[in-house]
This record gives sequence, structure tokens and C-alpha cells, in this order.
Amino acid sequence: MSRFVDRVTIHVAAGNGGHGCASVHREKFKPLGGPDGGNGGNGGSVRLVVDPQVHTLLDFHFRPHAKAGNGKPGAGDNRDGAMGEDLVLNVPDGTVVLDENGTILADLVGTGTTFEAAQGGRGGLGNASLASKARKAPGFALLGEEGQQRSLVLELKSVADVGLVGFPSAGKSSLVSVLSAAKPKIADYPFTTLVPNLGVVQTAGDVFTIADVPGLIPGASTGRGLGLEFLRHLERCAVLAHVVDCATLEPGRDPVSDIDALEAELAAYKPALDADHGLGDLAERPRVVILNKVDVPDAAELADLVEPELAERGWPVFRISAVAHEGLRELTFALAKMVREYREAQPAKTPRRAIIRPKAVDDTGFTIVRDPEIEGGFIVYGTRPERWIAQTQFDNDEAVGYLADRLNRLGVEDELVKMGAEPGAPVTIGAVTFDWEPSTPMGDDVPVTGRGTDIRLDRNDRVGAAERKQARRLRRGLPVEDGEQDQS
Repeated sequence: MSRFVDRVTIHVAAGNGGHGCASVHREKFKPLGGPDGGNGGNGGSVRLVVDPQVHTLLDFHFRPHAKAGNGKPGAGDNRDGAMGEDLVLNVPDGTVVLDENGTILADLVGTGTTFEAAQGGRGGLGNASLASKARKAPGFALLGEEGQQRSLVLELKSVADVGLVGFPSAGKSSLVSVLSAAKPKIADYPFTTLVPNLGVVQTAGDVFTIADVPGLIPGASTGRGLGLEFLRHLERCAVLAHVVDCATLEPGRDPVSDIDALEAELAAYKPALDADHGLGDLAERPRVVILNKVDVPDAAELADLVEPELAERGWPVFRISAVAHEGLRELTFALAKMVREYREAQPAKTPRRAIIRPKAVDDTGFTIVRDPEIEGGFIVYGTRPERWIAQTQFDNDEAVGYLADRLNRLGVEDELVKMGAEPGAPVTIGAVTFDWEPSTPMGDDVPVTGRGTDIRLDRNDRVGAAERKQARRLRRGLPVEDGEQDQS
């Protein structure tokens, strides 16, 4: 038995970028032919694409985890790594993407609409791309970045022009079945319909879609019954149609009270798409009242009593019988006219323009704050510094020296000095904390040393712990230990 799923949480992970390669070209009579390490390939991204052949989010219910391919590492002889394969996830038309906090990220309407759910990581540069006048043969390469990982909520909001609302067993499914080719489940007990049913209605010159929303009851806007699960499917509807059961035998119910109860629920429900689409509250949508089951004698008498009162509200009222096919032609043309008028009243959709946000002139690209957990420590925030940290091989002194040069050119060193950083102050960038050494001449011409080393990192004028301990013992007049005497 097929299931209808209209809300799921998925966990997407983009592919990691491949590492760059540190290689030196070697051939006969050219023992040191220069760096020839290739770049790593970019990781694949995860994209959501609207597919007209997909009608439910059921696949994501059973397989909520999705990961794109990783980029391949670079190789010698200037061979770049292959890029990771993108992962395309097909979603139904009308899918809304939200983050974990409930913020709308994208509203996917229209075949082919695409949203990048997770961006692939950049591939690391090989030493051939890092060569410069200062470093003619780098002995290191940059690491690939990790791909983006996110948890997203997907909600399906049906794309229909007319939404049928009414109490359980009001005849909504029967009406959809006779107006369109849809074949929903029909039975004589409440809550027969557990999923929205969509049908396409054709008239002489118009085509519109109609949605049968599962039965609503008082309290639906607060989660009672099936209300909250399916009220969202009314958000895109241009016209709301009240389907009233005039032949109900339940005590205390009549068409007017049923409509008033449902109107209160529609007014209490706040659509999430108002801000982005200007659809307005459900209470402001055009209305039509459909008095159903008038083929029953008692129902016809009740319809005669309530029709004038409903007409006073300014809503069109139609008397039909879905079983006997009475009044359907007039209803169909009236709904088509209301949908057409609604479409004509809407402003013409303009294609979205590309938004360019130029970088501010005084934007340094990073910020430095004092570390609240480490006394005398600092934390550096910024996209570039954090990315550079993730790309650095900290077991390679030359790579660490290259990182120091990049941070110095960005202005991190000068800003730390202005903020009063002391030598040895713990500085945190991303997931790495290191002792800041202002004596390290960052930005100077790089002296020629062995591959993978940086002589600047060997310079250290700070007094070590052993020397401080020895000086303290001498001040107190204590004998110097043998191990400490040897070190002195």
C-alpha cells in the first residue's frame, strides 16, 4: 500500500575536496625539474530539483541521509584530481525547504527549479600552483576542504488552484472524483481521506487543479485531528470552497455552524509563505459555498433554509449532488471563472535578478575578540582565516610558515598587536589553538631551506620553562640540578 509523506527531515553532506599533491618533476638530466604537484578536485554538491514525476517525499522518509562524491587528490606530473560527482535529489513541485530553526530557505515551485542543499568542499592546491618568486619549489600542498553538512526539513505544500475544505464525510472526495479523473478513496465513515487528493478539471477554455484536503474539525489550527498536518496544503490555493454536508444526522450541526467553525480555524492558521509570496491569510482568499447531497429530500429543505443567510455574506452558493451529478456544470464554470480572475489580479511574475553585494571598503575579512575561556587569549573569526587553517598541514613547517605569511598579509598580526596580545598568547582560529609568536618574522622573504621546513620557525627568543626554573632556584640560593646544569 502506498504512503503519502509530506514532511521529512533529511541530512545532506556534500563531498570533501581532494588534497593537493606535493611533487617534484624528475627525469634524466633534470633531477630537480621544478614542482609538478596537481590540484585536488572539488567535492560534489547536493542539489534539490523539482521533478514532475515525483509526487511525495516518501523516498526521503526511508532514506534520510544523502552524500555526494568526494573529490580525488591531485597527482604528480601536473595531474589534477577528478571532481566529486554531484548528487541530485528529485522533489515534488511545491516543496518548501527549511532549516532546523524553521527559517524558509527555498520554495521550489516549477519543473526544474533547483536549490543547492549542501556545497562541496574546495580541492587543495598542489605545490605547482603554490610556486612563487619566494617559494620556487614548495615542499607542501594544501589540504582539501570538508563538504558542507546540513539537516533540512522538507515540507510539501500542494500546488492547487481550488482547495476543498469541510468536515469529515462532507463529500469532498466524491466531488473530486466527479469533477476530474482522480479516483480517491470514498467510504461512509469519518476521516476516510488521510492524504490530499489532487485532480485536474477542464472546462471549455480553462484548466485548473482542485485539492481535496482531509476533513477538518474545530481545533485543527492547534493540531487537533489532522488539521496541522494538511492545512499547509491550502496555502497556495487561490479559491477556498466550503463543502457542506446538508444530509448529516449528527445532532447540533447545521451548514452555517459548520462554516463558522471552519472559518475560525482558517483565520487562526498563519501560512508560512505569506512573507515571500504575498498570498495573504487564508481568511482573505475568495470563497464559495457548496451545499452537497441535495438529492436527499431533508437535505434539500435544509439547503433552502440556509442558502439566503449564506448569500448575505457575499459568497456564491451552489447546490449540488456529487452522487447524482446535479449542479456540477454550473459549479465547474464558476470555479474556473474565480480562478481566472484571481490569476489576472496577481502581479506579473518577474524573473529574479542576481543580487550583488560588493565588499565594503573597510571590511578586513576577519574579526578578533578576546577569548572568554582562556585568560589572555584571542579568537579570530573570518571565512578566509578559518578556511586557511583547514587547508594547512601542521606537521609541515613550510606549510605553517606559508599560513603565517597569509595571515600577516591579511592583517591579523597587526590587529593582534593593536589589541595588546603578549608573546605566547593563545590564539584560536577555527578548530586550532596555537601560541602567538610575534618574533616570527611573518611576511619576510622566505630563506631557502630544505623542502618541508621553514627556518623562521626555529627562531625562538622566549625563555623556556627549564630556564625559568633554573633562574628561580638560583634566586632562592638552591643548588642547580645536574640536568639543569648540563642545559646551562
